[in-house]
Amino acid sequence: MTQMALPLRLADYAVFASYLSTGNEALVATLVDLASSDSGQGCWMWGPSASGKTHLLQAVCDRAGDRSVYVPLRMLAGAGPEILDGLASRDLICIDDMNTVAGDPAWEEALFTLCNQVLDAERILIVSAAMSARECPISLPDLQSRLARLPIFQVQVLGESERITALQLRARHRGLDLPEDTAHYLLSRSRRDMASLYELLDKLDLEALRAKRRLTIPFVKGVLEA
Repeated sequence: MTQMALPLRLADYAVFASYLSTGNEALVATLVDLASSDSGQGCWMWGPSASGKTHLLQAVCDRAGDRSVYVPLRMLAGAGPEILDGLASRDLICIDDMNTVAGDPAWEEALFTLCNQVLDAERILIVSAAMSARECPISLPDLQSRLARLPIFQVQVLGESERITALQLRARHRGLDLPEDTAHYLLSRSRRDMASLYELLDKLDLEALRAKRRLTIPFVKGVLEA
């Protein structure tokens, strides 16, 4: 998996094959193309928490390999903007949760320098945030203007039927069979955002492996009530 100098690893599930692209087909096609390109503009994608932005950014880095770097600003904000030094040498830079450092002068100056270096060299910059570039509370006008020129994609949230399909896709990626009735049961007994559902699926995977059981409703019920 692609790593920065900092001890960061991409999640093993965060690949294009385990992402349900329903409603986001144009975005996924763009990201797949960018992951295979040596140059290009990149894009800005935005959507609510748990809509799949981090999954997609990490999938890009998984596909691009060592030419890329994944920068989770929510996790790294406390480390200071110096962590961005030298990143412009990569062909593809994925910046996650831009809005978490918006309004911080030191971070904005460092990000503006990085954006200029990357885009002027015709390398690729992919940014995620909770809102569009023009709505992001960035104080530095030049940075906001530069980022607003990127192609913009709004990440569409999955409906209930798509959530079940996405859960089954993730389960297959992990080598599990998740029957549809069990998937419906999970949706009715847990938080319905995909991050919570995936976390629960990870737990069930572990428990099923230990017990050598299939993901039936009685087994899942027992795990949830334990």
